[in-house]
Amino acid sequence: MSDAPLIVEADGPIATLTLNRPKALNALDVAMAEALESAVLALQQKPDLRVIILKGAGRGFMAGGDLSVIQRGLTEGPQVVDAIMLPLHRALARLAEMPQPVIASLHGPVAGAGMSVAMANDLAIAADDAKFTLAYTRVGTSPDGSASWHLPRLVGLRKALEIALLADTIDAQEALRLNLINQVVPATDLASATQALAQRLATGPTQAYGRIKRLLRESADRDLPSQMNAEREAFHQSMKTHDFAEGVAAFREKRSPAFTGR
Repeated sequence: MSDAPLIVEADGPIATLTLNRPKALNALDVAMAEALESAVLALQQKPDLRVIILKGAGRGFMAGGDLSVIQRGLTEGPQVVDAIMLPLHRALARLAEMPQPVIASLHGPVAGAGMSVAMANDLAIAADDAKFTLAYTRVGTSPDGSASWHLPRLVGLRKALEIALLADTIDAQEALRLNLINQVVPATDLASATQALAQRLATGPTQAYGRIKRLLRESADRDLPSQMNAEREAFHQSMKTHDFAEGVAAFREKRSPAFTGR
């Protein structure tokens, strides 16, 4: 295994980003945050990319921010924390804007910033050993990594306040019930289940996926007429794609479509 804080692997149209500080339970430090931002920037330049997987090496997904680094902010100032937080936030914002679906593949501890990052992904599969904790109040601070935006949208305001204020540990089945994740599988099946979902999405209409992501993420900020106008514009854009023409042709010919993401 590489010593790099983030490992980027390509398998055809699927890119896998592996958080790689297993001895520290993939605690987020400056190098990892910067590597994640750089990787996302590079992936934006790959026209044949169809799906992104984000996972963690070792015993868990991510145990949160690296407190040994963050603690220095007490004496050196908030710029120490910003060195981690700002590249992380830029990376998550870009992932949300990209048309490719992003899958979080989760196991073991999914805590603090790890839970924030997991919620920011489009879809999430968890092993049955995954444990979720929005642990920020345990160290006397508020969330980052987009948690305050995604959490109430996933579980509702009242439950979001409970999860954020109490910082209780949530097991995988409860996370599924709360809509924090999409699927729970045995830990031994996590890799294969993640790949199966990625392969399914990789054969889909990538540009349409991107418009769906944007419509759903922006819907809470619009009134109904404005949202329907946005839907109309997105539909018109989709009609210009090769995949739309292929989808209509396949429907008429009673066959499966062969989408290319164009």
